[in-house]
Amino acid sequence: MSDWVSYYHSEREEEEPEEGAEPAGDYQYSGRDSLIFLVDASKAMFQSYEEGEDDDDWTAFEITIQCIRNVYTSKIISSDRDLLSVVFYGTEKNKNSADFKHVYVLQELDNPGAQRVLELDQYKGNRGKALFHESFGHSNEYSLGEAFWACSNLFSDVQLKMSHKRIMLFTNEDNPHANDSTKTKLARTRAADLRDTGIILDLMHLKKPGGFDISKFYRDIINVAEDEDLGVQPVESGKLEDLMKKVRAKETRKRALARINFYLRKDISFTVGVYNLVQKAIKPYPVKLYRETNEPVRTKTRTFNKETGSLLLPSDTKKAQTYGNRQIVLEKEETEELKKFDSPGLVLIGFKPLAMLKQHHHIKPSQFIYPEESLMSGSMTLFNALLTKCLEKEVMALCRYVPRRNTPPYFVAMIPQKEELDEQNVQTASPGFHLIFLPYADDIRKIDFTEKVPANEEQVDKMKEIVQKLRFKYRSDSFENPVLQQHFRNLEALALGMMEPEQAEDLTMPKAEEMNRRLGNLVEEFKQLVYPPDYSPEGKAGKRKQGGGDAQVEKKPKIEISEDELRSSVQKGTLGKLTVPALKEACKAYGLKVVGKKQELLDALTEHFRKH
Repeated sequence: MSDWVSYYHSEREEEEPEEGAEPAGDYQYSGRDSLIFLVDASKAMFQSYEEGEDDDDWTAFEITIQCIRNVYTSKIISSDRDLLSVVFYGTEKNKNSADFKHVYVLQELDNPGAQRVLELDQYKGNRGKALFHESFGHSNEYSLGEAFWACSNLFSDVQLKMSHKRIMLFTNEDNPHANDSTKTKLARTRAADLRDTGIILDLMHLKKPGGFDISKFYRDIINVAEDEDLGVQPVESGKLEDLMKKVRAKETRKRALARINFYLRKDISFTVGVYNLVQKAIKPYPVKLYRETNEPVRTKTRTFNKETGSLLLPSDTKKAQTYGNRQIVLEKEETEELKKFDSPGLVLIGFKPLAMLKQHHHIKPSQFIYPEESLMSGSMTLFNALLTKCLEKEVMALCRYVPRRNTPPYFVAMIPQKEELDEQNVQTASPGFHLIFLPYADDIRKIDFTEKVPANEEQVDKMKEIVQKLRFKYRSDSFENPVLQQHFRNLEALALGMMEPEQAEDLTMPKAEEMNRRLGNLVEEFKQLVYPPDYSPEGKAGKRKQGGGDAQVEKKPKIEISEDELRSSVQKGTLGKLTVPALKEACKAYGLKVVGKKQELLDALTEHFRKH
């Protein structure tokens, strides 16, 4: 589930569970996500790589700082209510609430902001390396267990309710306490304490000479969330891109739209979570501020009686429907009962071959389901059995889907998907089912494909050649919204005090030179077959008669209106119903001024018939 995009409600301080979801156990549904970046600051992290790759001039520490900076800027845009912190261990100086040696809390758990990003930028490059050595220093006498303890204290000091608590450990040392069994035992004990208190500890190991061996120390230290696999560990990262993939897969919020029951039949069911894999990116809504204090303005809506001006409470208002000149008043319970179709959940109808699902059946963005073992024991086992059999038999499951109370049912096709990993062992596709919303009968329109002006066979063949030359492998994630990207770059430049914002590249613009090189003379040949010789895209040209080889231009027939019809229109005052071309032809027939606006033509014709 590590590749899911979060579903975030920015208008809520603490989110409530979806209507229709049935909480069970001690599962946490609301609160803020919190993340601590625990960074190894020993001298080994500041040594450059020597293999001549793209990031070789960067040290492991610089890659880590740049990765954290990217997460900060991403969080500011997507979820600025989350809490982030940066903690160094292996420093000469110390700063933490318990006064542990060689542990320095650079930033407490708080919302991301521009000032924090600027603070991280100080430690980039050779100048940043010297500044870090001067400000913090380095030491190998640290205790990783005490660093875990300091992070746990940071979580405890936060007064806000937190939903997910996670620590990301960045290091290139695979056996930090090789010669000290006491510190090793303490680290394992503190790691177990973190696990018991619901704090997830992830290892973001970086490249080191000779390779990073997790089995030496960290296999017994790290712990993962219930929906993640401890057995498959990503390989060590030597590039910023690889590290960002791992961090983004872990830090992305996996919050369900709903948690519902999946009924295989009436007496057999399990629980699944419904997720959005993709969410449309939009510009943030503007925040209204009070002029004098610059504080956000909160709006409150109240309903008043328009006759007496008295305040109306929710119990004073009712809904009504006019039927047969009679107003029928409905109680709140009656309106809710009208909307209720069925209890929230997925009900299995049957199975069909995957080949029966067509492209035109896609009517809205799909969703994704994954088992919720914490809500119903055995959900994972039953879900995996269903997924395995659907993959083996290449079938889809057809279901009736009610996402929440008071919503009409949908019919969906559940497409199975197996897990996929990239070369870094980072999950790129999660095991589960895609919910494809199927259309109802009236969702599919019947279109008349009768060709009014059919093209001849030679024109069709020439266009086929053009289309074939311009084909390319399209991927939706290869094209970013240029307006949105520039908007966020402008905000970043304003917040970080840059001289000017970075210009976003518009990838949606056609590559004219490449297209012309591929097409050659095909475009000109197509123009000669379809358009007249004097055709100009910027100007006007007559229409060529289809099916003919020569340039035959079809002229529009002249509009002829008799004098009696014109005189009658003037007398009735309906002359304005005629079109401008008809009025111009009439003016030309009587020798009147033809140029001008429609009203001028009307005035000229009216004056003419009044005199004659």
